[in-house]
Amino acid sequence: MKRKGWDTWKSVERRICRQLGGQRNPLSGANSRHTSGDIIHDSLYVEIKHRKKIPFYKTFKETVKEAKKEKKIPMVVFHEKGSHDSIVMIKLKDLKEMIE
Repeated sequence: MKRKGWDTWKSVERRICRQLGGQRNPLSGANSRHTSGDIIHDSLYVEIKHRKKIPFYKTFKETVKEAKKEKKIPMVVFHEKGSHDSIVMIKLKDLKEMIE
């Protein structure tokens, strides 16, 4: 019996793997001999979170709308007060275009 959503997260992982030039890790976590991440890749450690709702995605959608008006690439930088690092959120296709 298939669990609901089983194929969905696998297909998302496969699609992202192809886009990043990696291979889906069939045994992510401690069981893998390659990496504990979701993708086997030479230089990236990738965790893919496939969820019905992503709390900060609303902020990103608003940024996409505003960036579209100015014909610019949308990017959100999250910075936690007191931290020395920031996290960048950008569409995967936009990141690929920037890298290529």
